[in-house]
Amino acid sequence: MSISTDKKATRVVQISDCHLFKDTEGKLLGINTQSSFELVMALVRAEQKEIDLFLCTGDLSQDSSPEAYQRFHNAITAFGKPAYWLSGNHDVVSVMQGVLKDKSKLSPCVIELESWHIIMLDTSIRNKVPGRLEKVQLDFLDASLAAAASKGKHVMVCLHHHPIPMNSQWLDGVALENPQDFFAIIDRYKQVKTIVWGHVHQEFDGTRNNVRMLSLPSTCAQFKPLSDEFAADDKSPGYRWFDLNADGSIVTGVSRVVGVTFEVDYSVKGY
Repeated sequence: MSISTDKKATRVVQISDCHLFKDTEGKLLGINTQSSFELVMALVRAEQKEIDLFLCTGDLSQDSSPEAYQRFHNAITAFGKPAYWLSGNHDVVSVMQGVLKDKSKLSPCVIELESWHIIMLDTSIRNKVPGRLEKVQLDFLDASLAAAASKGKHVMVCLHHHPIPMNSQWLDGVALENPQDFFAIIDRYKQVKTIVWGHVHQEFDGTRNNVRMLSLPSTCAQFKPLSDEFAADDKSPGYRWFDLNADGSIVTGVSRVVGVTFEVDYSVKGY
């Protein structure tokens, strides 16, 4: 899908790992996910005055219920901007499609901007926590990157599972299972500027082969970085924003809810 912008930079907002339930009182690690999601969306509305599009990078629902996806959809569409979804390990694609309706906005898909292509991939494996890029996804990635190269476009690639280690033993055990297949394709295309993901419930900003590697906070509970065992963090929910510049450079930041205390249940040893 093509989006035209007249500005030098395209403002993108990334939302991830909302874990909404059918019941609005549902909690993850003791945090009401609907309440925290609403606080993050209120923060987006207060801070972001010129959004061009939303990237919604998986685990939008905890129980893959139509009701949860519908509430998510209603909250995002209230901004009046295009929103693109990809599937996480808690999501069910068929249910997402039933709510989203427009299959062109669900991974795998390509968002064509004036200077950029954003490639959305599906790494989910039904009923499993780790991720994998099957051949159809890898072929889609290769073809999409070749098309972007032929048009001289810069590229952002989005997926749910992290393709590089987060130096957290438990979390790296549920990462992308075949990153070597992914990077065998990525490394052939120099126009890839950034790779972004969800799943890890924490902020990360690094580089690999001059490609910016980025993750973001969940809109609900956070995972403690660099922890060998499953552990929650006391940081607040948030989101990530990007300015994608015409010259291929990126400006990005993370913003978190402030002034609200979130009661984390540290006795929970999984999600």
